[in-house]
Amino acid sequence: MTLGPLKVSIGYQQFNGPVVAVVMDGVGLGSMDERDGVFMAYTPVLDRLLTEPLMVKLKAHGTAVGLPSDGDMGNSEVGHNALGAGRVFAQGAQLVNDALASGAVFQTPVWEELKRRGLEGGTLHFIGLLSDGNVHSNIAQLFLLLEQCAKENLPKVRLHVLLDGRDVEQKSALIYIKALEEKIAGFGAACDYKIASGGGRMITTMDRYNANWSVVERGWKAHVLGVGRKFSSAAEAVQTYYSEDPEMTDQYMESFVIEGDNGPVGTVEDGDGVVLFNFRGDRAIEISRAFEEDDFDAFDRVRKPDVFYAGMMQYDGDALIPKQYLVQPPAIDNTLGEYLCASKVRSYAIAETQKFGHVTYFWNGNKSGYIDEELEKYEEILSDRIAFDLKPWMKAGEVTDKVVDAINGGDFKFIRLNLANGDMVGHTGVEASVRVAVETVDICLKRIESAVKKAGGIFVVTADHGNADCMWNEKNGTKNPMVAHTLNPVPFIVKDYSGANSFTINNTVETPGLANVAATLCTLLGFEPPEDYEPSLLQLQKSK
Repeated sequence: MTLGPLKVSIGYQQFNGPVVAVVMDGVGLGSMDERDGVFMAYTPVLDRLLTEPLMVKLKAHGTAVGLPSDGDMGNSEVGHNALGAGRVFAQGAQLVNDALASGAVFQTPVWEELKRRGLEGGTLHFIGLLSDGNVHSNIAQLFLLLEQCAKENLPKVRLHVLLDGRDVEQKSALIYIKALEEKIAGFGAACDYKIASGGGRMITTMDRYNANWSVVERGWKAHVLGVGRKFSSAAEAVQTYYSEDPEMTDQYMESFVIEGDNGPVGTVEDGDGVVLFNFRGDRAIEISRAFEEDDFDAFDRVRKPDVFYAGMMQYDGDALIPKQYLVQPPAIDNTLGEYLCASKVRSYAIAETQKFGHVTYFWNGNKSGYIDEELEKYEEILSDRIAFDLKPWMKAGEVTDKVVDAINGGDFKFIRLNLANGDMVGHTGVEASVRVAVETVDICLKRIESAVKKAGGIFVVTADHGNADCMWNEKNGTKNPMVAHTLNPVPFIVKDYSGANSFTINNTVETPGLANVAATLCTLLGFEPPEDYEPSLLQLQKSK
């Protein structure tokens, strides 16, 4: 169905400048003490903006973004889905939980084909992030898949485990490996289920946005070819890496291969089935392409086994990656971007590579490409290939240069951007770098705000989830780096430099969340929000 244009708000006065929305990725409102990297950083611009009358704290995790419970941290993908969709949709973890609980996963032609392969002499392989971080995957979901394999008498299963240390504690891999080993041992001798390979998520398999294909290549070599440093068990691999480098954390651990008496215990061969059990899309697309594409040229695969490959979900609905999947993704329609295009609003979206998909694909409801190329411009600034704590300013300056140019050019009414620093550097747990990252964002806010003020526009500042707002936790008297996202709220701030209208806080919104932002942007742009959107955080004060 083709959307019609949004209704223009009665009494709204048009103005020349743009509405500019900045998403400070990973910048939440924390404890305001020495643990809080946002509080500890020198941020005079953000500090001032937080005192603005049009400032609301938003819920950015749990049920507010479609996750199963309020104990689930938010993430950039579900956050940008909510920002762009204006409504709450059941998201990755919840969708998979529901499908597993109902048994729907195991009633699909995809599962039937995987089972057939396993029963007719092939091996069923599971690749994915081994943790309960619930951002990319959940070990409990893997256990349910393995239980079904045992129930259906699949004789041979191999596991290729990616170590987290990012959405969970930095050195927690052995906890999850032990739990997995105990689980598969419980199935008995008839089930030949073993861990075959692994590695840290930032080194092995889980690259995104084509930033560093060598990460995927290392995963391919370990999982498919059995090429990598050899160990007798996954626990031995982790313990060895820890002992060789006491500063080693799970996410940066080199890939490894488990070897038995006759060589690697679980290479991927013709006739096998392969499941990527991650449910989040961004770091699942590249390895999926490596398994599926015939004309693949990102690296030399050496060989491409004839396997039946499936994702937990379809990670890119437009590009159809992968072709086969176990759980249907959320159907997000009627996004803010679609409505603005229908209303002939010219828009500009920009981020560096690490978050480019968030202001485009995820913002647009998990859809690739332009909605209307005549009305939109998307721009990607290539991210550096360097550990983010070593260059915490990242490409924020270059992104800001482009945004200032876009504001000054006057071609766009709505501009959205993502500053990735708070999240990407926050994941490193390096305190000094986290503070520099947040201060970089603050400098960029100053430049963008100045341009908006000069153009007579409206400046909007928010975030998609917390991260930099908690750098460490204390446990048993010991400081432990906190590298995961937080459950803290995020700010939503409006500074109106247009002078054309008067807005006030909508106090009828009882639990403000990220999904309220789309309707609010409609209000600021002079439109009545769609009736099915979560209500606007602001009200237009109409002149008498």
